[in-house]
Amino acid sequence: MSWLELKTFLNHLPWDSATSRSVRGSTAEEDYWSPDRQLIAATVDAIRELTYVTVKLHGDPKKTRRMRPPEPIPRPGVEKRRNSKVIRFGGKHGSGADQLAQVFGGRATPP
Repeated sequence: MSWLELKTFLNHLPWDSATSRSVRGSTAEEDYWSPDRQLIAATVDAIRELTYVTVKLHGDPKKTRRMRPPEPIPRPGVEKRRNSKVIRFGGKHGSGADQLAQVFGGRATPP
């Protein structure tokens, strides 16, 4: 085999071959998530979110009240959703004056 044939052979190795991984310096898990698989996962996530929105908007409010948005497919480079730090005022925990005072650094009631 000549050097030119070897170069051609190495340039046309499959994306997930051990030699290609070694040249790129990537791991098998990173190569599992090739660009086409990333796009498929993004498409599936979008379809699941659109289905959720459609059911939530057009469904019976009594039945869809506790529905939660779907979690995205776990993949490298995409962080899991975290609980947002939204402060809800009122309801069964009172008027929320103490919570507002904590947020804005003031007192809950006037002197």
